[in-house]
This record gives sequence, C-alpha cells and structure tokens, in this order.
Amino acid sequence: MTFWGFCIRRCLVLLMGLFPLSASADMASSEGPLVVREVISGLQAPWGFAFLDGGGVLVSERWGRLSHLDADGTMRVVAGLPEVYDRGQGGLLDVMVPRDFATTREVFLTFAKPQGRGAGTTLARAVLSENGRSLQDLRILWELTPGSSGGRHFGSRVLEGADGHLYVTIGDRGDRPSAQDLSNENGTVIRLTRNGLIPEDNPFLGRADVLPQIFSYGHRNAQGLAMDTEGRIWTAEHGARGGDEINLVLPGRNYGWPVISYGRHYSGFQIGEGTQKPGMEQPALYWDPSMAPSGMMIYAGDMFAEWGGDIFVGSLKFDYIARIDNEASVWREVEQLRSDETLRVRDIRQAPDGSIWFLSVGNGALYRISREEG
Repeated sequence: MTFWGFCIRRCLVLLMGLFPLSASADMASSEGPLVVREVISGLQAPWGFAFLDGGGVLVSERWGRLSHLDADGTMRVVAGLPEVYDRGQGGLLDVMVPRDFATTREVFLTFAKPQGRGAGTTLARAVLSENGRSLQDLRILWELTPGSSGGRHFGSRVLEGADGHLYVTIGDRGDRPSAQDLSNENGTVIRLTRNGLIPEDNPFLGRADVLPQIFSYGHRNAQGLAMDTEGRIWTAEHGARGGDEINLVLPGRNYGWPVISYGRHYSGFQIGEGTQKPGMEQPALYWDPSMAPSGMMIYAGDMFAEWGGDIFVGSLKFDYIARIDNEASVWREVEQLRSDETLRVRDIRQAPDGSIWFLSVGNGALYRISREEG
C-alpha cells in the first residue's frame, strides 16, 4: 500500500469519544478482556507519538517522516523536518507536545543529526502550523558534539518535567567508558530549559570538569522516559545480554554503566566489576534475560483506575507490554499484556480519555487499548 493510500483510509478512532468503526481484537488482562483497536496502519519503523489538544496525534517514523492524524481521521505528512541520520538505530526519534501547546503550538523532537561522517543525538523545537501540515521556526536547542560514527545507542526520549524543563535521554553510542566521562553527554539524562539553556539548579552547574546540562549519568541506552504523579522522572534502559533496567532518575546520580550491571557482554563475559558498587545507584527493577524495553508510561487515568501508578513498558524482543507494580516497596513485573498487535512495541502512552495507546514496529501500526465494549 502506498503512503497516500493508507492516508485516506478511515482511521478508526480518535480521542474524546470520537471512535469511527474499526476492526478490533481481544487482549486478556487481570482486569478482564480488553479491546485493541487499530488507529493507523502502514507505518514504517514507527518510533514515537504524542497527543495534541483537541484530538489529534503526531507520529514519528525513524526514517524521517512525521505524520499528523486529525480528530476527524484525516492523515497528512508534516513538512519542515530537519535532515536525519537514518542508519542503524538513528533517525527521527521522539516527539513531545508540551502542556501549553494550545497557546504556543510548540512541539519538541529528538533525532540523530548528520555530522560529517557521524551523527549526534539532537533536540529541536518547532511550531506546528495551524493547519497541522508543517513545522515552522525550527531551532536546534542542543546536539551531542562531536558526534560519532556507527548506528548504535542514540537514546532518545524527551519529556517535559513538572518543573517545565526538558529531560532528554542520550545513549552511550556504543562507547561504554564514555558513560562515566562527565566531559561528554554520552550515557546521560540531560536537563534544559524550554529555550535550550541550563537551569540554575542543575546538579553539576559550576563544576569545571562536568558539562552543566548533565542531570544524571552512567546510563547505557534509555529508550523509555516517564514522569509519575509526584513529578519524579523514570527511565527504561536497554542492558546488554540481560540487565535491562527501570531507574528512578535523581539529580547528580551515577547509574553505574558500564562499571556495574546485572547483564553480561554479548560474548558472555562479565561486565565491569559486578552488580553493586558504592556511589552507584541500583535499579528499581531489572530483567534477565533482556526484554528490550522501549517506550514507557506511568498510568494515572480513570479507565483503568486499578492500575494507577503502575509502570508500563513495551518489549521489542518478546512482543508484550509489561505492567510493573510496587508491592511492599518492591517493583516487579506482575503482568504481560499480549496479543497479535503487540509485535515489537516501540512506544506506549496514556491518552486523554484514559485509554492506553501503543506503537508496534512489527505491525507498522498504532493501536488503542480500552475496556471491553458492550
């Protein structure tokens, strides 16, 4: 099917109670059967999505396309994107819509930016036109310089914190020791103002040996980023052979990679010095074997009130959505939401109506999970 062919298909959902007809499938869960509906199909390497005020969705595809689905089901390509480095795990990555979009129409993007023979993870802001067809006044707020060659470990999610600042995950780019080197941003979470400046309370501000945008470090490749109702920031991170992690991100903390890990190198050899070391944080949860986490949400809606505060993470490797609960102050995976639609789950979000939406790389589609109908 051509892109314009799938664009003119009726997309069977949207927010705020607008649900055109669509095929549906059941998903078993601890709360009974759930309905999974296809919203968009025909996507190629989808990576991120974000909800717009008034009932619309922006969807990024890694090879360099941003699409806008209107509340009435009209799909169009958004013009005005920057050039991206579409190689390996690089390309157009996350898209984020801030809380004041209704007045500013700003959107934020992360992508791999070409830099000569290499590339660096980059954060940009732009204004979405009133008709939703183009990005205007696009500006680079920050980019990883110098970048490096290869297509591994760009990260990258962007989140608006409760403080209004931007949090961005940066992968180690396959250069493991750099995640402990505070003279570069590899393997970090950085924190910037909406204008790309350094917040005055960043943890390393004033230290000559540390880049001031660094908020935390010692991360491998975080492709999940979420905020809970208390305003705390959490990441979901790829390990190597085992050792995928969920981390509560605190200012100035070292999360250990590659000195400590619960995984092993792909060769089977031990990583670093073991699983613990003074001055390095322990994960809230880790997986062994790896489930390849990508996309992360902390639920705070009414449709599934029983799941309030639970963490949801997509699995690229085992084709499910993990539900993670805190029982007796211990985080553990308590449920796997699985269906034919959960093939390589790349991103997951809570919609304004409390339903749960997710992107499937394997199916090239965006889906909506809701209560059983009828």
